[in-house]
Amino acid sequence: MLTFPTVLSRRKILFGGSSALILTACSGGAADSNPTLQPDIGSNPDGTDWAALTEEEWRDRLSPAAFRVLRKEDTERPFTSPLNEEKRDGIYHCAGCDLALFSSEQKYDSGTGWPSFWAHLDGVMGTKADNKFFMQRTEYHCIRCGGHQGHVFNDGPAPTGERWCNNGVALTFRPTTA
Repeated sequence: MLTFPTVLSRRKILFGGSSALILTACSGGAADSNPTLQPDIGSNPDGTDWAALTEEEWRDRLSPAAFRVLRKEDTERPFTSPLNEEKRDGIYHCAGCDLALFSSEQKYDSGTGWPSFWAHLDGVMGTKADNKFFMQRTEYHCIRCGGHQGHVFNDGPAPTGERWCNNGVALTFRPTTA
């Protein structure tokens, strides 16, 4: 079952060719209290209807690796993303639709080989159960375009105890300083 912020409640969104009903909110942890980091989910400057894009349109917009991760829920190899080593201040955006997802203040080195965050910006993620590999994990997607980002685990640092383990190819980084 997918869960999403109520701002989009009762709207359908596509995930890997199937649609799902948006249900409930997904908290962003400590970032919730910082209004400067709140995305405006409803605004869409270029007018793109993300749920209406075809597979071919997504392939045209994304690199092959980003398409496999964002649209087919693949996972990139660990230690292959330059974002894993990114140390500058800035914001991490969805590589599919450019929605701001994480602040560099929420990033930490988990040692797993993927960019990891202890929280995300408020209201930007939808989650669903992932039962692949004979275990249950929680998968998360960008709320605006439905792009697969990664999995969340309960082995992260304080203050949330969460590890939002993200595929680097599913992100773009915009530094706030040079």
